[in-house]
Amino acid sequence: MSRKRSNAGCLLAGAVLALAGCGPDRADRPAVDSSSGPVESRLVAYTEEREPCANYTPQRVALFGDLHVHTAYSFDAAANSLETYPDDAHRFAKGEAIPFFPVDENGRPLGTAQLSRPLDFVSITDHGEFLGERALCRTQGSPRYDSKFCVAYRNTERQGMLMLGTILDMENPQRLEELCGDDDALCREYARRPWQEMIAAAENAYDRSATCAFTSLIGYEYTGTPGLSNIHRNVIFRNNNVPELPVSYIEAPTDQRLWQLLEPQCNDSNNCSFITIPHNSNLANGRMFSLLQGGKHSDAHDEDHDHGNTPADHTRHRATDDEQRRHALARQQNEPVMEIFQHKGNSECINGLSSIFGAPDEHCEFEQVRQFGETNQVVELRIEDSQLKTIMSEVLTDECGDDTGRGGMVGGGCVAETDFMRSNLLRGLRDEQRLGVNSAKLGVIGSTDTHTSTPGGVSETNWGGHVSGEATPAERLQPGLLTSGIDGNPGGLAGVWAVENSRDAIFDALERREVFGTSGPRIKPRLFAGWGYDADICNAPDMIEQAFANGVAMGADMGARADDSSPVLIAYAEADSAPDATPLQQLQIIKGWVDDEGKAYYKIFTVAGTPDKGAGMDSAADARLDQGHSRLCGVFKDPEFDPTHSAYYYLRALENPSPRWSFYDCMRIPEEQRPEVCDDTSDVAKVIQEMAWTSPIWYRPGPN
Repeated sequence: MSRKRSNAGCLLAGAVLALAGCGPDRADRPAVDSSSGPVESRLVAYTEEREPCANYTPQRVALFGDLHVHTAYSFDAAANSLETYPDDAHRFAKGEAIPFFPVDENGRPLGTAQLSRPLDFVSITDHGEFLGERALCRTQGSPRYDSKFCVAYRNTERQGMLMLGTILDMENPQRLEELCGDDDALCREYARRPWQEMIAAAENAYDRSATCAFTSLIGYEYTGTPGLSNIHRNVIFRNNNVPELPVSYIEAPTDQRLWQLLEPQCNDSNNCSFITIPHNSNLANGRMFSLLQGGKHSDAHDEDHDHGNTPADHTRHRATDDEQRRHALARQQNEPVMEIFQHKGNSECINGLSSIFGAPDEHCEFEQVRQFGETNQVVELRIEDSQLKTIMSEVLTDECGDDTGRGGMVGGGCVAETDFMRSNLLRGLRDEQRLGVNSAKLGVIGSTDTHTSTPGGVSETNWGGHVSGEATPAERLQPGLLTSGIDGNPGGLAGVWAVENSRDAIFDALERREVFGTSGPRIKPRLFAGWGYDADICNAPDMIEQAFANGVAMGADMGARADDSSPVLIAYAEADSAPDATPLQQLQIIKGWVDDEGKAYYKIFTVAGTPDKGAGMDSAADARLDQGHSRLCGVFKDPEFDPTHSAYYYLRALENPSPRWSFYDCMRIPEEQRPEVCDDTSDVAKVIQEMAWTSPIWYRPGPN
């Protein structure tokens, strides 16, 4: 492979930018081999027995994975039709082929699915809810297998999903006595085997040798949808010391209660650590990150840590400032990152929030499933008299204001500031002014949320679907349930900058927020901030070493301000290295800040690339109109910096335009049979711009 670097892609735009050039290609740097040195000298401390990784890099290496994956152990998974389980999902992540759609008349899969490139890491996050109920209804000979409920549950996959899933829509969820008994013991008993098999699959897949080729993290999904609003979180563990059973929404109907019930089972005394990762905040109706609802379990010091199944007193009141402060502190401790992108859409930003000041951002529309002022046709499925019924309604998307709403999981209800990362980060700065604690100190990742055991299956060119009803091009091009079908997409990837590919190194990266998300491509973005970087640092052969030595990486707070200086940021990204990958178009830094009166603003600065060069797609010829860049680097000095205003900065790396998955599916169908979404007059996008986002870097006012 040639090591010659081209500076053709190192172009700058705007008078506020310093000189810039291309940084050295990560692939050109030899890995630092510290395998012969003591483990304690490394930037990672192992909490498990394993060989030290031979490929150890103090300046970090970009690893790609998926931390949101469902198999047949999930009550709502299309994988139930394929009978693919955690072992299959791990094999898929490693690059092996597994059974896939279509299925024959007997339900046997006829197809296979396989990644073109293996992932570096994965966590299989089957729903913690209903592991026991699902097993009771699907295990022949179980005490409930022939019950009326279980017979109806097995009627169709979607009906079974709804029969259990409606419990998760309740504010005070309880298990079904007809399945679990009056003390829920039967469901807990039958949940043990799938949970142990999920753990065993991760253990078997993990490479503990010095090669460190693949990392599997143990995890599960916490799945609450009170009022059909999303408060889902994935729970990821550092090592194989994990709770006896998952803590689910049924035991813990709030994020605080989840952390409270996990902490006594998972703490330093038993060498157990966890983080929670919220996802699909775009469907939350203001509930995902709200601090306003208090209750019996709002106090982080509540001594009631019983992990039994006695329904809690969920009486709510408007939380006091002190309760909100403790809630924000608990979130900072337990929830360092959020999922910015997955198959249910984009949670970066939305145009039109009246409380956020900034010019409209065209890229907020990317895979956006809701828009202000639009009337959506909401599809709700219900079980009535053991029959599956479809209910259609029209809703107008409006703002939540200071309240929360309902119906986000079916495209309904209001939109809140906290539903999108950019505006939620601003809410966090305002909360810090008001409470003394930032309620949104969040880095970002992407993932797929696949329900077919296919982690990392993000290809736009040959996507096979992630959920029920997406098995064929014709199905995928129709409106679906829960933003599936034409409103869905293949999802994204989680990226980490870690010193090696091990559980501890990846978990450390997540905790320090030195992570990023992509909409699918394996773009490698990096962001650093300091007070005195050289204007030509992008051309330095030791750019990364200088960046660490004189500043901080994404996910961190800037150090104390020096004299009267302004923040200087290094924005760098490499395009996906696959032969058929789309090149980069531009790098943008998004700044958010709050003034002395609490007003919130954002502004977008293009720091590298050529956004006005006419890049595009000739869809008819499936040809690019511009070659783009293999890597980009820019140095940005904030021209509007006010040292009295709290602020954050994050990087967005944009590819050149490329065809959307639906364009390829339309081409697979004979022209006379294509649905309306394939017509030139359709408002469904045929061309998209894929992207990557870094975690923010924060500036906090303080003494010079």
